[in-house]
Amino acid sequence: MCLIVDGEHQKDDVLVTPTNFSMVEDGIYRSGFPGPDNFGFLKTLNLRSIVYLCPEPYPEENLKFLAAQNIQLFQFGIEGKADPPVSVPGDTIMAALKILIDVRNHPVLIHCNRGKHRTGCLVGCLRKLQNWVLSSVFEEYQRFAGRKSRITDLEFIETFDIKSLRQCLYSVIYQYQGYGSKKRRLLYGEESFSYSKPRVTSI
Repeated sequence: MCLIVDGEHQKDDVLVTPTNFSMVEDGIYRSGFPGPDNFGFLKTLNLRSIVYLCPEPYPEENLKFLAAQNIQLFQFGIEGKADPPVSVPGDTIMAALKILIDVRNHPVLIHCNRGKHRTGCLVGCLRKLQNWVLSSVFEEYQRFAGRKSRITDLEFIETFDIKSLRQCLYSVIYQYQGYGSKKRRLLYGEESFSYSKPRVTSI
């Protein structure tokens, strides 16, 4: 799209969302891998951090964008191969969850390559922590995965044990935001807790 100004064409600033972009809940977003065309849109989210679920190095152009916007990158290198299928590492998902639900990292964007399988597993485990019924967790996963839904991912989500995370984060509370609002957001105190750290990129 373009505007004609004084007989000349001038491009509109068009905000382009990454593939599979969606809000998970207040302060948490998900998507496929964002490219330069998406940087303008990402600015509008005022992100503090990105949870990146692929083992490949983050592109230099993306790193420069994060540095300019003061966004911290947490990388968890989960393989995404489907043939032969690679098991999702439970300890890595647990560590990513602890970063994800700490509101000091919000607003946060979760992404892998296409925003389907690895991202879907992490969001699915978050939903279990939020006490979603399993059928709703699966429906959300399949909505983003589409025809490429993986039974191994659904089995991983179903068997993922969040008890240790609940015990570790005993300070979690739900707070209703605004009078009469049904939106719930996870809030945490400043108590420290131990977990295996992701690779954090210094920008």
